[in-house]
Amino acid sequence: MSKHDRIYQQIEKHGRDLQTIFGIEGDPVKTCKRLRLLEIRAHKLAEDYCNGNITLEQWEDVSENILSRVNKILNYGSNHIHVFINADPRGYALKINDDFCRDKTIYKDWGRYGIIAPDFRED
Repeated sequence: MSKHDRIYQQIEKHGRDLQTIFGIEGDPVKTCKRLRLLEIRAHKLAEDYCNGNITLEQWEDVSENILSRVNKILNYGSNHIHVFINADPRGYALKINDDFCRDKTIYKDWGRYGIIAPDFRED
């Protein structure tokens, strides 16, 4: 199996896991790709905030917009209790609360937070 095929399978599995957790339908790969673009944007936001390039107000405005888009994709409504943006740029930005995803099959970081859009090229 090629590296490309392995990555595609990981993305597809992750998309199916998200579908199970959030009760969404559709193409799991397309869902992951849309969420990955938002992860990249949220990570850049965390870097900008950490480096002092944006204000707290700018952070809040942009992060709210990103979370709204994530929640729309996940058919999750406006409740941000379980999905959040991590302001520490040293890891993934879009995460699922560890209490919510503790018993669920989902890609997790070392802190046991569920990761919305991992980069499988790094594995």
